[in-house]
Amino acid sequence: MKNRFPNAIIGENVKIGENCEIGYGVVIHDDTVIGDNVRIDDYAVIGKLPMKAANSAVTKECELPACTIGSGVIIGTSAVIYRGCSIGDKVLIADLGTVRERVSIGDFTIIGRSATIECDTTVGTKCKIQTNVYITAYSEIGDYCFIGPCTVTSNDNFAGRTKKRFDQFKGVTVKNGGRIGAGSTILPGKVIGEDGFVAAGSVVTKDVAPRTIVMGNPARYFKDVDEEQLLENQ
Repeated sequence: MKNRFPNAIIGENVKIGENCEIGYGVVIHDDTVIGDNVRIDDYAVIGKLPMKAANSAVTKECELPACTIGSGVIIGTSAVIYRGCSIGDKVLIADLGTVRERVSIGDFTIIGRSATIECDTTVGTKCKIQTNVYITAYSEIGDYCFIGPCTVTSNDNFAGRTKKRFDQFKGVTVKNGGRIGAGSTILPGKVIGEDGFVAAGSVVTKDVAPRTIVMGNPARYFKDVDEEQLLENQ
């Protein structure tokens, strides 16, 4: 069968829907499934297999299902989406974004420029994860969440030392409507409750109660979220 996209490299058993636009130098690996009306910009890579360093302690070699891309998705220049991902409908993954294996992203979510979503993470619907955000592995982001630029999350309290860490890896959880301001740091295992708000530049060392605003280093209670700002009132 004639290649519909002669400027792209397309692997075996790839399925591409109707009315798709695929840019110059795009690589689509074997078995990937792409919905209708998808735009993939130049040099993006879809369905990439993960790499394993010789001394990696956590990257596992295992069979991964095909990467699936929903309909109406836009994927920016040089974005990399790994095999084993499930991307919902009308998602935007901006230039240089990275989505690792075993990640699911809900409909209408925006992944900003150079943002990274590490493996084994769930991101809900209608979220905004902005430029240069780092979402650590084993995290859970609910629906309607906002994560400001340059936010960093972590999952390892031992910073790579001692075997004890293997039993205690834990990403962050942001419940529905949770919001995190620019430049914040969220420590391993911490939970941002529903409609919780972390002020810009904060360091979260304890769980954030629902409908509260915290700020500072370490982040402490500042006040309750205004009623008009609650998700239920939007």
